[in-house]
Order: sequence, then structure tokens, then C-alpha cells
Amino acid sequence: MDILIDYRPALRQRTGVGEYAHGLASALATLLRPEDSLKLFSSSWKDRLQPAVVAGAGQIDVRIPVRVLNFAWHRLEWPPVEWLAPSADVVHSLHPLLIPSRSAARLVTIHDLHFLDRPEQTTAEIRRDYPALAPRHARRADGIVVNSKHTGQQVSDRFGISPDRITVCYPGRPDWPRRGDTTAAGPILFVGTAEPRKNLARLVEAYAALVQRSPNVPDLVIAGAVPDNDEALLSANPAIGPIRSRVKVTGYVTDLERQRLYREASLLVLPSLAEGFGITALEAMTVGVPVVASRRGALPEVVGDAGILIDPENVVDLSNALERVLSDEGLRRSMAERGVLRARQFSWTESAERLYDAYHTAHRRRSTR
Repeated sequence: MDILIDYRPALRQRTGVGEYAHGLASALATLLRPEDSLKLFSSSWKDRLQPAVVAGAGQIDVRIPVRVLNFAWHRLEWPPVEWLAPSADVVHSLHPLLIPSRSAARLVTIHDLHFLDRPEQTTAEIRRDYPALAPRHARRADGIVVNSKHTGQQVSDRFGISPDRITVCYPGRPDWPRRGDTTAAGPILFVGTAEPRKNLARLVEAYAALVQRSPNVPDLVIAGAVPDNDEALLSANPAIGPIRSRVKVTGYVTDLERQRLYREASLLVLPSLAEGFGITALEAMTVGVPVVASRRGALPEVVGDAGILIDPENVVDLSNALERVLSDEGLRRSMAERGVLRARQFSWTESAERLYDAYHTAHRRRSTR
């Protein structure tokens, strides 16, 4: 079987979708049989794929601006991918819209339905294309890949798609060692893109209330891509005034920088209003960082009983949960132990095996049309 995966989400700074694309492709490459091939597709005017970014996978790297190709593919369904890459049996899009193909079985990936629920909080291209096209593309796809049971259930219910056409491929835990014992002196850590659904305004309010009660608590570190700048993120929040020097905004962090932040953190807080999975919660649990997370989306499915789940719209609930973890060493140790065990349930290899089976099913479905 010849497989083509759209690797563009992992081309530059890897957010959650980029990590997902890279993790699945890397694990899939180790499962290939002699008769199989895997190629990574990328297009950009200025950014090029790094050589051998996924061991065992070939590369198709075309010099076409991402926005131009996306408009042509999404709105015109042209050109067929065969004009840009060798023919494949399966073509897999890492977002909800199909890649045009003359003959390949086509799969889409749906990470969440936030683009339907809150389109005003998404980028212009997503607002233009996803709400109008994603339901139709999903129904036309030969297979649908989702990152959690929660997302799969949403897709089935809201798009009217049979569950047997949906494959759950969880992100896997990173290959990172567990950290040593730490105290509560490390920073309170948030990792993720600073977008409205991450609920950072309420996090800052909860932290401000915590500092007022306990002035000696650790600093709050917000790590991840910030659309404009840290001043725009923070200055509009009235709660920031007294604690401005206590809130550190790092911007995008590399893989190594992210590992360092986890090693140093007292806890990870993820107060999202919606999450299709929540990969940073899995990363934190892998290395033994206690997790305080929202009781929304797929986060309860990921965190289980290893962390503390809170109402993300209740600032008092969030502030009290942070204080509880910081003030109780025994609780921190217990959460770390449970988190490490929980993280072991998420494997890239197992997800890649499910994906490989989904490719074969999609190919058979396409062949019988």
C-alpha cells in the first residue's frame, strides 16, 4: 500500500496538531511492510522539510504557498494531488477537509468541532472553510480519524456519520523520562497556544486571587505561541495589574525547552473551555507533573482520576485547586504517581496500528464504490 500523509501541520512550530502529525507518521513508518511505502507531503513558499524528519518515510516538498494551495484544494477541489506527488492508494489529510485525488482512498482528521461552536475564535481561513465544508467532506471521506472518543462521538452525532467509519487514534505519550522528586517551588505552568478557548483570562484571575491569599506562591508561566504579543494577551485583563511581574509569557517553546519547563514546574494547569484531546496534559503526566485540568471536552478522558478536574468558568474553583496542589506535598506525589500510570495507556504504536487498519478499510471501501 502506498500512503501519502499531509505533513504540513508539523512543518514549522509544532502545536498540538503538528505533534500529532509527526507522532503518528513516525510510529506508522515503523510498522510498514516491504510492499508498503509512506510519503510525507508538504507545501510552502519559504519553509522546507528537514531531511529524514521521519525515518523510513519519503518526502514530497513543493514550493507552493500554503494559503494558495489550501484555497484551491478547499474551494475548488483542484488540482488533484497526483499533479504534485506520485499516485498513492491512500491520501490522509491532517485536518477536516479532503485532499483532492483522482483515485486514492481519502481520509480526514477531525481534532475537535470548535470551529463550528465558536468560529469567531478561529483564524480567517478556518472561519472561511471549515464550518461550511467540513460536514460534507466528512460524509464523503472514505475514513475519519479522530484523536479521542469524545471527538468521535461529536462527529458521529453532529455530522450523522456511522461510528464504524470513525477511528480513534489517541496521541501517544512522549519518550521522555520521569523527572525526579520536586517541591512546590517550581512555577505554575500552562503550555499551549494562547487562544480564547484556552481560557487564559480566567487563569490569570484565579492566579491573582491565589497570590492575594498566599503571596509566596510560585510564578505563573504561560508557554506557547502567542498570536500578537504578551502585552496584548495580558494588559487587557484588569486582574493583571498587581501580579504583572509574576506572570511570565515565553512565546513558542521548542521540544527541549518544553521538557525543561515540565521538569521545573510545580504543576500544569489546563483550564480550557474546549479540547479535542489536550496533549500537554499527557506530556505533563508522562514526566510526573501534577495536572489541574478543565472538566470539558476530552480532558476527563485523558486525565481520568490522575488529576484534579475543575469547572473552567469558576475562578474560585480553579484558584482553590491550584492552592490545594501547591500546599499538599502528599497530594502532589500521589498525583504524580497516578499520572505516570495514566500516561502509559497512550501509545503512538497502538494508534499507528489502528491507523494502518483504517487505511486498509478505507482502501477497500474506495475499491467497492
